[in-house]
Amino acid sequence: MIIGGNREKVIENIKKNVLNNDFHAKAEIGDPKISNADSLKLVNDFWKTKKKNTDKVTSFFTKQFFKQAAQLLGKNDKIDNPQDLRKIPRAFVTSNHFNQLDSLPIARLASKNHKNLYFVIEDTNLLLPSWIGFLMKHLPTIPLSRSIRYLGRDFPKHLNDVLSKNNWILIYPEQEMWFNYRKPRPMQKGTYYYAAKLNVPIISCFTEIRDTKSIEKSDPNFFKTQTILHVLPTIYPNPKLSVEQNAKLMCQKDYEQKIAAYEKAYGKKLDYNFSYTDIAGYRKK
Repeated sequence: MIIGGNREKVIENIKKNVLNNDFHAKAEIGDPKISNADSLKLVNDFWKTKKKNTDKVTSFFTKQFFKQAAQLLGKNDKIDNPQDLRKIPRAFVTSNHFNQLDSLPIARLASKNHKNLYFVIEDTNLLLPSWIGFLMKHLPTIPLSRSIRYLGRDFPKHLNDVLSKNNWILIYPEQEMWFNYRKPRPMQKGTYYYAAKLNVPIISCFTEIRDTKSIEKSDPNFFKTQTILHVLPTIYPNPKLSVEQNAKLMCQKDYEQKIAAYEKAYGKKLDYNFSYTDIAGYRKK
């Protein structure tokens, strides 16, 4: 599904980022920008609001709506899951980040395994307009802040609170969303540091994006796409290793698994030479 305007500009930003070997840079345009102080205030206000009964009611119905939307919007997509994940009570889930709805198949995966899914989001997502911003505020989200104090104290506490209730947490180690970019990007280590620190496994996923023959009604430059969520072997921390050692090894293993999944899905070796065919659905080949 293609969401948002200015796709051509975003694609050119992706191309520029690839040429600069900057795989964690922003590609979207018009994202809100805030100071570190405003970031911390925004996130703290978010958590204060979460304690209010009115927010709890709104969030409950938003969550139910999202579950139904995940089933409806993802009815043509597939989940390749050879594992029984019901035996994993709590975990981080990682996948490639390519559009605003790429969490839907993961939400379906969690639902099938009778798990609640939480989403780690950037602080600025709370400022997004329209229905996207509404969802960011009222779905089970855990916002990040650039505050070192928040990342070192408050953020892991919120993660642990969620995990202690046997939930899953979806986090995108690639950091920034790159619109319909097929290739897995190098992982940021933070996800794996928290997984090692909190002693939880990584449910490793990779989403394959296939072009269909149908053209998007809203933009004739794009084909509609179909996704296949590939669930890869779960990665566990080694109790004999330090947090830093586990974080490094888990990050490396997850990246290697995603590379192997990409190469199997698309039948070619991964490289980072940019091609417009790297953008799923784009008709400019």
